[in-house]
Amino acid sequence: MKKLFVLFILFITACNSENYNIISSDKFVTVERANDEFLKFSKLSGVSIIYEKSIPFKDLNKNKKLDKYEDWRLSSEERAIDLASKLSLNEIAGLMLYSSHQSLPGRSMGEWMSAFYSGLPYNQSNAIASDLTDEQKKFIEDDNLRHILITSVESPQVAAIWNNNVQELAESNGFGIPVNISSDPRHGNDAFALFNRGQKQKISIWPSTLGIAASFDPSLMKKFGEIASIEYRALGITTALSPQIDLATDPRWYRFDGTMGEDVSLSTDLARAYVDGFQSTKNKGWGKESVNAMIKHWPGGGSGEGGRDGHFGFGAYAIYPGNNFDNHLKPFTEGAFKLNGKTKKASAVMPYYTISQGFGENVGSGFNKYLITDVLRKKYNYDGVLCTDWAITKDVFSVSLFQGKSWGVENLSESERHFLAIDAGMDQFGGNNNYLPVVEAYKIGVEKYGEEYMRKRFEKSAIRLLVNIFNVGLFENPYIDVKNTIDTVGKEEFVIEGFNAQLKSIIMLKNNDVLPFSSKKKVYIPIRYNPPTNIFFGMMQTEGKYEYSFDMFDLAKYFEVVDNPQDADFALVGIKDPDGGTGYSEKDLDNGGNGYMPINLQYSEYTAFNAREKSFSGGSPFEEFFNRSYRGKTVTSNNYTDMNLVNETKKKMGEKPLVVVIELSRPMVLKEIEKNSDVIIITTGIEDKALFEVISGKVEPSGLLPFQMPADMETVEKQYEDLSRDMVPYKDSRGNIYDFAFGMNWNGVIQDHRVNKYK
Repeated sequence: MKKLFVLFILFITACNSENYNIISSDKFVTVERANDEFLKFSKLSGVSIIYEKSIPFKDLNKNKKLDKYEDWRLSSEERAIDLASKLSLNEIAGLMLYSSHQSLPGRSMGEWMSAFYSGLPYNQSNAIASDLTDEQKKFIEDDNLRHILITSVESPQVAAIWNNNVQELAESNGFGIPVNISSDPRHGNDAFALFNRGQKQKISIWPSTLGIAASFDPSLMKKFGEIASIEYRALGITTALSPQIDLATDPRWYRFDGTMGEDVSLSTDLARAYVDGFQSTKNKGWGKESVNAMIKHWPGGGSGEGGRDGHFGFGAYAIYPGNNFDNHLKPFTEGAFKLNGKTKKASAVMPYYTISQGFGENVGSGFNKYLITDVLRKKYNYDGVLCTDWAITKDVFSVSLFQGKSWGVENLSESERHFLAIDAGMDQFGGNNNYLPVVEAYKIGVEKYGEEYMRKRFEKSAIRLLVNIFNVGLFENPYIDVKNTIDTVGKEEFVIEGFNAQLKSIIMLKNNDVLPFSSKKKVYIPIRYNPPTNIFFGMMQTEGKYEYSFDMFDLAKYFEVVDNPQDADFALVGIKDPDGGTGYSEKDLDNGGNGYMPINLQYSEYTAFNAREKSFSGGSPFEEFFNRSYRGKTVTSNNYTDMNLVNETKKKMGEKPLVVVIELSRPMVLKEIEKNSDVIIITTGIEDKALFEVISGKVEPSGLLPFQMPADMETVEKQYEDLSRDMVPYKDSRGNIYDFAFGMNWNGVIQDHRVNKYK
């Protein structure tokens, strides 16, 4: 007994000499080192502490000995190699899954999102928002899934508690592999960001990446990454499904606003800064504030023919009529793969849905061995994780439905598609909760290459995936302090930084000697008609309604709002850029056409007389023709009433100034409203308060266009989808040309170091 007591004293002394402090709470055991949480595990998971030379480690697989993968002193690569060698086929298959979209609490939205609690929908159950759904329990325990994509969350507190519940379940199974939780961008102020964020505004608000791009300041982009990564980690998020670094070379693309613009040099610098900010903890490299960046979409999704998008079969093809394929790679190869920070490169890459015509087989990028293995892996030596975009292995039933996106391989089985992607060089499957197709793909591979080859191939993917989980410290501590989450997410200093970024994103295109105001003015605000709009790729539709374009409560702090235009000093009109369609119409198909339509960047009726007579791309199992031309067809933008609102308000105001604010998601034709606008201001998903700071003259605008504003639809039709800055820019009534890098401040057109560097 005396001997045991002496050993115990020696043990405590040894631990103290290493400065380890073990704390046991109701639910967790925490090992502190240097007053910081170092190791943490749940008491309910079955994990315990083991020691080697008085140094503590987590016994994740519960075998009462220290395995290499449990040894935090080793490199991420060494640990990943050891663990991958131990995993069964089913466990590796589960690791290669990335979940479908999960909201907190769970909700059902068709085939791609379902959620039940003990067999009941959330609102009919006794569950709370942080509980795991039946589906989540299944894919963690039965399918061995360890990568989850979350969308909206009820609050930061719910996100933190849910994270701890998820990690506890994962820790209690098998080798105790923690869950890598990810998110699409969630710091914006627009409707799509609300779908992702949904935290009752309890997070710092920043402009979209296109808005930050308008600052022409990579250091601002890096600052965003640094702050966003801290908030992400406080929410349990360890992988950002961003940045979107596609060169936006076609102005009609409806994912334009998620990009960093159309210029290759600016986009490359901004991509590098974004990834550095997210991945490198305080410029030291990987750490507990690091967030893996999954850059997208290789090899660039901005060159879809006619501006159509690859989420649908009618936008399956990316084309390169300007022979500009290589420039689309540069934000990846010269930016995100050549970081200034110690993490060196973006930890993951997501290929796009599109078929890059003329480069390898006519299959989607995730199946294209030339693009993945020959170019990305071999030519550019990229050895990080490659994850497919969501649902590329799912079945397709039409060119126009939001469904599976297996372009070019629609006739293969789901298992065959999984194998084809793996054989092309992919590691992971976005939007797949079920490990069985991956196991079937392995069996197909064994028949073709043999067991030894396929086991080695699967382990290679497992190592890449595990390295990213090790790098961000999840194996040591995947748990969140809920109080820290509440204190961190939406922290005042972060909110201030985000607001200052919003101010820098505002672009003034025109100013007829109206701004800045010298005193508080009276303002007239017409009510805008917001037409019914399809959102989130056509799966939901808003109802048409009349509403003010601005936050009237905030507006009253800056101006005196009047109801009569005659009483006002100026009018303020808020509109959105033209909603010119997706480039496809079922109605046209039903009327004997091919379904393909122009995408309109002006408000009024447009007929595509200058469109190609024959399309460069085409071909689908669901079409009996190749030519996707829309020449001669006519469209009118859904929100043409915005044009009417501007012009009618100018009539009411007479000689009094009209300030027009356009919430912009992509370039537009301004000729219909520019002459009647005394001031034109462009915003990209900001809070109204930031806008009012500029309009009231308190802050000087400094943003620059990260793209060209086209003169008309003719130049849009004649530009090449893959080329940057190849349109005739709009020339306004004062002679200013709205070209790339154009913007105004109080002194006129901005000519500074940013313009000199990038234009």
